[in-house]
Amino acid sequence: MVFESNFWRLSQNSYVSYTKLLLHLSQTKSLTPGLQIQAHLTKLGLNDSKHRNHLINLHSNCGYFDNARKLLDESPEPDLVSWSSLISGYTKNGFGKDALRAFFKMHSLGLKCNEFTFPSVLKACSVEKELFLGKQIHGVVVVTGFDCDVFVANTLVVMYAKCGELVESRMLFEEIPERNVVSWNALFSCYTQNDFFSEAMCMFRDMIGRGVRPDEYSLSNILNACTGLGDIVEGKKIHGYLVKLGYDYDPFSSNALVDMYAKGGDLKDAIRAFEGIVVPDIVSWNAIIAGCVLHQCQTQAIDMLNQMRRSGIWPNMFTLSSALKACAALELPELGKVLHSLLIKKDIILDSFVSVGLIDMYCKCDLTKDARLIYDLMPGKDLIALNAMISGYSQNEADGACLDLFSQTFTQGIGFDQTTLLAILNSAAGLQAANVCKQVHALSVKSGFLCDTFVINSLVDSYGKCIQLDDAARIFDECPTPDLPSFTSLITAYALLGQGEEAMKLYLKLQDMGLKPDSFVCSSLLNACANLSAYEQGKQIHAHVLKFGFTTDVFAGNSLVNMYAKCGSVEDASCAFHEVPKKGIVSWSAMIGGLAQHGHAKQALHLFDEMLKDGVSPNHITLVSVLYACNHAGLVAEAKKYFETMKDSFRIEPTQEHYACMIDVLGRAGKLDDAIELVNKMPFEANASVWGALLGAARIHKNVEVGKHAAEMLFNLEPEKSGTHVLLANIYASVGLWGDVAKVRRFMKTSRVKKEPGMSWIEVKDSIYTFIVGDRSHQRSDEIYGKLEELGHLMAKAGYVPMIDIDLHDVERKQKEILLSYHSEKLAVAFGLIATPPGAPIRVKKNLRICLDCHTTFKFICKIVSREIIIRDINRFHHFKDGFCSCGDYW
Repeated sequence: MVFESNFWRLSQNSYVSYTKLLLHLSQTKSLTPGLQIQAHLTKLGLNDSKHRNHLINLHSNCGYFDNARKLLDESPEPDLVSWSSLISGYTKNGFGKDALRAFFKMHSLGLKCNEFTFPSVLKACSVEKELFLGKQIHGVVVVTGFDCDVFVANTLVVMYAKCGELVESRMLFEEIPERNVVSWNALFSCYTQNDFFSEAMCMFRDMIGRGVRPDEYSLSNILNACTGLGDIVEGKKIHGYLVKLGYDYDPFSSNALVDMYAKGGDLKDAIRAFEGIVVPDIVSWNAIIAGCVLHQCQTQAIDMLNQMRRSGIWPNMFTLSSALKACAALELPELGKVLHSLLIKKDIILDSFVSVGLIDMYCKCDLTKDARLIYDLMPGKDLIALNAMISGYSQNEADGACLDLFSQTFTQGIGFDQTTLLAILNSAAGLQAANVCKQVHALSVKSGFLCDTFVINSLVDSYGKCIQLDDAARIFDECPTPDLPSFTSLITAYALLGQGEEAMKLYLKLQDMGLKPDSFVCSSLLNACANLSAYEQGKQIHAHVLKFGFTTDVFAGNSLVNMYAKCGSVEDASCAFHEVPKKGIVSWSAMIGGLAQHGHAKQALHLFDEMLKDGVSPNHITLVSVLYACNHAGLVAEAKKYFETMKDSFRIEPTQEHYACMIDVLGRAGKLDDAIELVNKMPFEANASVWGALLGAARIHKNVEVGKHAAEMLFNLEPEKSGTHVLLANIYASVGLWGDVAKVRRFMKTSRVKKEPGMSWIEVKDSIYTFIVGDRSHQRSDEIYGKLEELGHLMAKAGYVPMIDIDLHDVERKQKEILLSYHSEKLAVAFGLIATPPGAPIRVKKNLRICLDCHTTFKFICKIVSREIIIRDINRFHHFKDGFCSCGDYW
């Protein structure tokens, strides 16, 4: 209304310039008042070419091309200015093809371009990437002599660069006789947009050296180049130019500053630059929110998003894409769903970039069904979307769905890349699907991806987890330049499958190649030592942990606790535990489990209470260890308390493992009726571990009826396991039912069920020695058997009597005594006595439960030789010292 009143007042004055007024309205794109002037001019009969051209320019700039073209067609003699206005309007509004069509029409009318028309036409060629046409127009420019005009020359530079001809662009730039700052800016922007950041920086220095003063456009472009190079030092110099030349309040430069600092690694300066913007626009907010996400400051990114909304600015798809990444990292599904609804309201849900962000967010929030819905609704699925979905499945252990989706899409032409193969191999490893590993292996060879280090390492890892160690080793050996991850994958595979010696050999090879191990390698080696009970080798790896500075690494710290606990030194395990900087549930569980295995029940339960006070919630593994500690100390009441309250107190549903532990607790304590009642009350079918616990209890208490029932259930579940037959035979033998013992032995023979041989391992001077019953393969066998004979005489004098009743062989008493004397653990201990320094502890690992006779024997031997003997059997540790065992004969 203010404009209208002023307009009508001014229109009465003879000095009013309609030309200036229309020019102003065209620049501000004010169409409505322009239409009022157009009507007034028509009324006054002032429809001359001068006013008509300004009206064409106004309509074109405002995007009303039908009106502009109508005015042009109504003109009796449309001139160059009319056509130039129309072409310029088309180009400014992004309608390059229409601009070029208008140019051809103008050219056909015999009108020649001038220094104002050529830039618009050349810009249209840039927009449409019409290089051939651009070259033709370049020829016209040269013929007409406008190549000397700096504005036309600048537009030519940009046209060639944007059409990918940077060499020609640079040559044209060099030919400009009097280059101004716009000329330099034209080349800067082209170099920056084509990722030639170093060239842009060199050009900028050259410009400064020639005394050309940069403007805000120059500086914002060079800031983008600094961002691309990650050169924050040079970026700070450009920041200095902005301040010095007074452009620090320019919105484009300010936004470029925020982006440069954020991507250059200085979030504090990025925030400071952002806070210096008087009125941040959507680009400013996007830059700082993306910067927060880039620097893992996800909560701050969400706070910034809320501030932006409060400031009245509505997020666009770039804002929401960054916010979705923050939600994914923070696992905030509810906020992610709110952002999803905003995307739907803004009608950009089908944008592939944002759709992939949604898939990633839902997957990282463990909502793979929602992610799959987004994926299925995408109209044009590409490889990026497929990888996001497949990787999401793999990360959430939905391995079957991962393989199914890849199988479905393989024939659809979407293709695959390194990321796809890595996700598939990870899922194949999770399912232990060796056949899938082999198929991916073949696919990698066929597609050329077997040259990719990541694929090679993933194949080694997957084959290892699929228990295909030969294939894993072959892939590793064929790798031309194995790196640290290659070694880590194979070492981990060896460690997981109990081939600790191979893992140690590979570690030595790694060092010979001059590769520095990382904390993951050390953790894998420590786990290998734990499985082997290789205490001395474990100590050496501990020294490497110290040497390479991994003492603060949680993984290495947890592995040290586990290694020392499984190698029989609960004291060293405790020291390692107290040195773990940030104790998580794995740290606490490892130490509690270690104490439980060593029979230190009260210390284990005390540590469990300390864990709760420290604010760490237990998981199902922790509670298994707690029940295990109660079990081997006969703490029935305590075990009942933990078992009955675990759901209410810790929201953990009892699993088969917990039931098996509790049944073992009751059974060992002689409460067989309670144990059987608990089996009957289980909410699921009892598995082998539950029936095994009941069978073990029946053996301890010589309960034939319960033993037979438990054994029958185990025969159905695990018919190939020999341990069930042996335990049942032991129960029969303990009550003198030798006929039944014979039946069991005959059944084993006819069914070809072979008894698992007892094996024992001992570490001496960095080497692992293995023994089986009656073993004479060792080069020092004569000394070993001589030592056993010597100890036998000394034990007899001390009151030892062989427990021949536990031997089930149908032989004479003397022969039974000989067989008992040469059990594998006795041979290992005898070797330890002759091969280690006097007074040194002897550490032996056994694959089966230690027998009653060996247990009794070691109580005598430890006292006779004044040494601690540590036996790790399949159930627990036995520390024999001064004639006693740490288990208190309760095992």
